Amino acid sequence: MAESRAEAVWEGDLAHGSGRVGGDSGVFDGLQLSWRARTEGPGGGKTSPEELLAAAHAACFSMALSNGLAQNGTPPERLEVRAVCTFDKVGDGFAITTMELSVEGRVPGIDAAAFEEAAEQAKEGCPVSRALDGNVEITMQPRLLES
Repeated sequence: MAESRAEAVWEGDLAHGSGRVGGDSGVFDGLQLSWRARTEGPGGGKTSPEELLAAAHAACFSMALSNGLAQNGTPPERLEVRAVCTFDKVGDGFAITTMELSVEGRVPGIDAAAFEEAAEQAKEGCPVSRALDGNVEITMQPRLLES
């Protein structure tokens, strides 16, 4: 199986320091990180682990849904997935508490109920959802667009 690698470098203390993250593919080398981007939201060209996790979940879910729809004989023309990852204070620490997925799909030959069922199966079966299962509440809102 494939292995994916990434690395991060952090300099300074948590509140005032900063870091960068990149992957072996070179596609996202040198993304800047900060505590402020993590707790107040992205801005100033800096990202957070939660934004990266949301991107990973949106990508994984879109692949799983596309595959499920194709296996049902109704391949999608287009899927637009948005993931919102919430990082919150829990007790004495912090945690990723929720992941909200929303998907709009243009899928010829399918009705809204079948699209919702396929989206639910993708939410349950995509590898990122499975990795988060039991630790993060995952919700999903599917919407079928007219072709």
